[in-house]
Amino acid sequence: MKESSEAGATSAVGDVRDYRLLVPREWFRIDLMQDRWRGQLKTFVEKQAEGRQVPAELTRNVWATLRNTAEAGRARGAMEFYLLTVSRDGGLPASLLVSLVPLDETPADPQKFAAWLEVREPEGGSRRQVTVVDLPAGPAVRVLGPTTLSVHVLLPGAVGYLTLSFSAPLTGMFGPMERLCDAIAGSLRWVV
Repeated sequence: MKESSEAGATSAVGDVRDYRLLVPREWFRIDLMQDRWRGQLKTFVEKQAEGRQVPAELTRNVWATLRNTAEAGRARGAMEFYLLTVSRDGGLPASLLVSLVPLDETPADPQKFAAWLEVREPEGGSRRQVTVVDLPAGPAVRVLGPTTLSVHVLLPGAVGYLTLSFSAPLTGMFGPMERLCDAIAGSLRWVV
């Protein structure tokens, strides 16, 4: 596992200067705080297609999907984007978007935040499981869906949440992938 940290990402949060997160070496990191993120993303897509018989249309679709995800994430406070680099057909097996989310209308109490999210869940079979968990970094709201897992970790000083948004559209979010994502979330530490 490699250690990642976005310097100054939480500098406005009391005594916390930063965070550390352990992510497996196979995951490609894109720093969304730098202007060069599009080039980093293009490098990832090209490396995925290199030496494989990946149709150009699939490569273009993966590039467009990832670019749109990164742009939308940046608009909502995303700082880092990780992509799992192991794929036989050029598709995207898993990703992680790390975002800083200020409180705004979001409750600072994780129990109330979980209840707030639960009320917004649609009825039916694709309903996500919303729970509150204790991580080494503090209390967190864990939202598990069929292909996604979001972990909202309360920032020290209760000024917002650091959100880890995992997506596994090809494998689904169960079994080994769910355990891996939980382990990554459990590695989160605050730097004071």
